[in-house]
Amino acid sequence: MKSNVLVAGATGNLGTRICSELIKKGASVRAIVRPSSDQEKLETLRRLGVEVEVRDLSRVDDIAESCVGINCVVSALAGLAEVIVDLQTRVLDAALKAGVPRFIPSDFCTDYNFLEPGDNRNFDLRRTFKSYLDSTGIQASSIFNGAFADILKYNIPVLNLKDKSIGYWGDKAHWKLDFTTMDNTAAFTAAVALDDSAPRDLQIASFQISPDELRTQVQEITGSGFSIIMMSSLEEFAAYIEKQRANDPAGEYELYAKWQQSQYMYSMFSTQHAELANGRYQEIAWVSGREYLETFVR
Repeated sequence: MKSNVLVAGATGNLGTRICSELIKKGASVRAIVRPSSDQEKLETLRRLGVEVEVRDLSRVDDIAESCVGINCVVSALAGLAEVIVDLQTRVLDAALKAGVPRFIPSDFCTDYNFLEPGDNRNFDLRRTFKSYLDSTGIQASSIFNGAFADILKYNIPVLNLKDKSIGYWGDKAHWKLDFTTMDNTAAFTAAVALDDSAPRDLQIASFQISPDELRTQVQEITGSGFSIIMMSSLEEFAAYIEKQRANDPAGEYELYAKWQQSQYMYSMFSTQHAELANGRYQEIAWVSGREYLETFVR
């Protein structure tokens, strides 16, 4: 029987990829979008074969109409509390009202279950939604992909191509960092959406690489020398982030405020994925660190 999957957040970078992967796997895909959605993005979805339904996302009843006959709802929504908590709650309530058996929340990040509340504002929002999700009894599966590999292209401290430096915190030059490409994340999410036996939590990573390994590989690819720098202790980093946040109250209303970006770095060096579910779906071709670096490091 053909699986029917509804995707919320389908116009986003990850959401569109998830829709594409679901279509490739033979699923029937429905996307719920706002009336104000970018028409070009909607046309992209339609060309993929997605059934696009414009809904009033402020009304549970309206969303529920799109959930009728759906086997799994996938949320790829991104935002602050009004999206990750409020809108996701309405989507979940609509799924429950329509009798949808499964739900995949927008937990595409480091596995925050092993982090202290307060360490990462955006993770705390997901934690708040998780509490409600787990209280409903719907079968849920969270996909934790670590950091999206794309961030390595943006001259972050972990890999600064402009300054030819590799940064780390604490004594963690050998600490394995979890990175997953958008395409690998989308392919895995599509497989989970069609897998009724999928567990509650799944950790994945296209590749796990430490700062010293990153330095070695980048030097081999470029033929240039890169310095490796201990930025500070993790305790000093945490204190810096706290001060940075206190001095930027406007950042509370920004998805990626400067201090939030620092919180992501702190989280990457505070926990790591120990039980990868990469082998669960044999059809996925996981990108190695070397393969990914070679696409942009020259």
